[in-house]
Amino acid sequence: MPAVTRHLLLRDGRVATQLYELGVRRGGVLLVHASMRSAGGDAGSMADALRQALGPAGTLVVPAFTPENSDTSRAYLDRVRGLADEARAEVRASMPAFDPATSPAPAMGTLAETVRLTTGALRSAHPQTSFAALGPAAAELLSGHRQDCHLGEDSPLARLYEADAQVLLLGTGFDRCTAFHLGEYRRPAPPRRRYRCVVASGGGRRWWEYEDIALDDSDFAALGADFARARAGAVGTGRVAAAPSRLFRLRTAVDFATEWLGEHRPGGC
Repeated sequence: MPAVTRHLLLRDGRVATQLYELGVRRGGVLLVHASMRSAGGDAGSMADALRQALGPAGTLVVPAFTPENSDTSRAYLDRVRGLADEARAEVRASMPAFDPATSPAPAMGTLAETVRLTTGALRSAHPQTSFAALGPAAAELLSGHRQDCHLGEDSPLARLYEADAQVLLLGTGFDRCTAFHLGEYRRPAPPRRRYRCVVASGGGRRWWEYEDIALDDSDFAALGADFARARAGAVGTGRVAAAPSRLFRLRTAVDFATEWLGEHRPGGC
């Protein structure tokens, strides 16, 4: 689709109509993972269209993760691979402390950053896996995000489950479906590991280490493919702007993931 056409789709309100037709609930809660490269247009217009589709009573939620401030993250390990010890130490020393008000989340894409920076947006407190939200349910969804719980029962994912939120994969695949991680926490005795990141402390910065579930999204594409086949009627498909997209209930996805992971991962049934 030509760039001009993509911009017109966003500007003239047809994207909001596409969202309605896909099944976005007016007044509901919507967690969005988006690729604006796939959708075309600009992130500000897409955020406007999403809010228009949700209406004033709806709440828009996006991931605002910050793997850049951790030396146990995949992003860090990729960045320092092949570097000498001194160069690795320099990278660690340059990592800024997490500040929910100012820390960018570049890895989450331009739509997530646009929502995070919108006046009135709130952000949860986890220094690595925070969420940002706009709308009347934002405070309730984001409060109580424990700093030693990435994506479990004391995170916004569990609150989204309780709120019967929808998930929109806008130009992205199931490998980016954060909701599946809640299923990892709901397995019996899931494996655990240590995490480390930089946090603010007394006007400065310090390293903080904690233990949590060993998050693993390496099989999420296969999980998602099975979910779409087994729950075909529960997964809406269509285009949003130029992007092939999927819409489904977070509860349905998490419940399926909990069972699937129990069967497909080591130690499962």
